[in-house]
Amino acid sequence: MKKVMVYAYTTFNLGDDLFIKILCQRYPNTNFVLYAPRDYKLLFKDVNNLTIFPNDSLMVRGINFAVNAVCRSDFFVRKVIAKSCDIGVFIGGSLFIQGENWREGLKNIKNMRIENKPFFLLGANFGPYKEKDYFLEYKAVFEEFTDICFREKHSYKMFDQLSNVRMGDDIIFQLKREETEKQDNNILISVIKPSVRKYLANYDEIYYKKVKDIAVYFIEKGYRVTLMSFCELEGDNEAVKTVMNLIPKTYLKNITTFLYKLDIEKALKVIANSSFIVATRFHSMILGWIYKKPVYPIVYSEKMTNVMKDIGFKGLFTDFENIYSLEPKQVFESMKTNLIDVSNQVINSERHFEKLDKYLKK
Repeated sequence: MKKVMVYAYTTFNLGDDLFIKILCQRYPNTNFVLYAPRDYKLLFKDVNNLTIFPNDSLMVRGINFAVNAVCRSDFFVRKVIAKSCDIGVFIGGSLFIQGENWREGLKNIKNMRIENKPFFLLGANFGPYKEKDYFLEYKAVFEEFTDICFREKHSYKMFDQLSNVRMGDDIIFQLKREETEKQDNNILISVIKPSVRKYLANYDEIYYKKVKDIAVYFIEKGYRVTLMSFCELEGDNEAVKTVMNLIPKTYLKNITTFLYKLDIEKALKVIANSSFIVATRFHSMILGWIYKKPVYPIVYSEKMTNVMKDIGFKGLFTDFENIYSLEPKQVFESMKTNLIDVSNQVINSERHFEKLDKYLKK
């Protein structure tokens, strides 16, 4: 049985956790290893081919601290675990956004490589970035990977001169969707904290007000509303609480919240049972399409508009530049116009695993 070291964004973000779930489900006869917080053992307790090595135990922290003090290595335990693996897979979405300490991130990725073993980068988009050095240094690293499959054309075209670079639609389109009964009178709003992202630092107040206005409008039209958090660490829970505090008391009986943490299936059921999605989170948009719901995107990043262009989405949407003029009536009317068929994307997203299949399905 092949053994694969998985590298992922392990902060209990629903989208990123789904990447791990889909990867493990595709290769049931492969043993996957993940270095992550101990609560990931609870999250994936039913995934029999995934082994979690807790990175937040006192022993692991102590070892990493001691080794780093002696030889300046921040990745000692992870590298020891990876050495026993046959393949490395880095799977995720927005993995390459340039930050102030981007060279540390580059160092981290270089240290993921297992000597003389294949290494795959699956599911990501590249950028946004500001410095040419950022692009060039990552390009040099990417040249050494076995296979790279980006999730949108914009990123693919940046690196299409590399022979190991390909493209497929978002990996989450590979999710095995179970048929559920939709609730015709229930809408879901995925909520973020805009100011977690520096370029949206001044948008919290207007965004929360607009989400509140949308929720109230739908309630007045006879709908129930669910405010959903995808990632506590990135401020979604705080955002949900803030919006709830803005809702007039007379409307509260018709509004519920769902804060994702340790139950993927329950989160998916909440989405599946909705009749309409107001999507600020990227993967709330994707999941809405997968579950055949009309989706109204509130775009906070070019990764959303890039994917919307790739799939030919022609429905109504807004972005943060135009959020001041957003009217709840426009969102309500998009329930009739914003449905899209993503059956081609479901097929095309399988391309991410095209090369990895040759290693793990021999």
